[in-house]
Amino acid sequence: MKRLNAPKHWMLDKLTGTYAPKPSSGPHKQRECLPLIVFLRNRLKYALNGREVRNILMQRLVKVDGKVRTDSTFPAGYLDVISIEKTDEHFRLVFDVKGRFTVHRISEEESKFKLGKVRRCQLGAGGIPFVVTHDGRTIRYPDPLIKVNDTVKIDLESGKITDFVKFEIGNIAMITGGRNIGRVGVITHRERHLGGFDIVHVKDARERSFATRQSNVFVIGTSQGAWISLPKDKGIKLTIAEERDARREKAAAEASA
Repeated sequence: MKRLNAPKHWMLDKLTGTYAPKPSSGPHKQRECLPLIVFLRNRLKYALNGREVRNILMQRLVKVDGKVRTDSTFPAGYLDVISIEKTDEHFRLVFDVKGRFTVHRISEEESKFKLGKVRRCQLGAGGIPFVVTHDGRTIRYPDPLIKVNDTVKIDLESGKITDFVKFEIGNIAMITGGRNIGRVGVITHRERHLGGFDIVHVKDARERSFATRQSNVFVIGTSQGAWISLPKDKGIKLTIAEERDARREKAAAEASA
């Protein structure tokens, strides 16, 4: 893949090479993932080049969702848990409000599960019910109440569903696509459009409302709170003026210190 055609959220600069790593085929789409080489080399700075990344991975030090991955272009994606046991570090890939994957550190306790959005729910061979999640997992014999667009909590060790939350008004959701990507808020309204795209209205913690397609909405918790920890901006998008004021306050505080 040419470097200029790589997804912008990988944040690769133009001048340090002609090519970018092409993600392997895997659980996430090519333009919606973060290859392990980009994560280890460009985000964590644990390696200087691709050869060092391969050396790290071939020592079987890096796990994605509890499984050792040795492919440097393995596509890690939204809500995947990346664990490096040698340094006792755990990360969950979540979006910031600019649509980029953040280096979001989580506790060991939180690294034992992940959330999955139900994409399909149907009967398979022999009349066995199953659901398919956004990261390509097929889970048989789910709870009969689980439907498409609901979110399931998956135990990474066993691969079983331990809990689920319905796609309902009042639950907390994160936006995973479109211009509001990375924003977190409470679902307030759902418009049905027969033959078109269903629209969901969401209100964030600052009482700002926005709307997006239903396919972009990922429920991450109930009205009591989110099931996963959020990055430092807590999914609240600031206006350009608010970002400017925050920068000035920070610069003034550093100057006075």
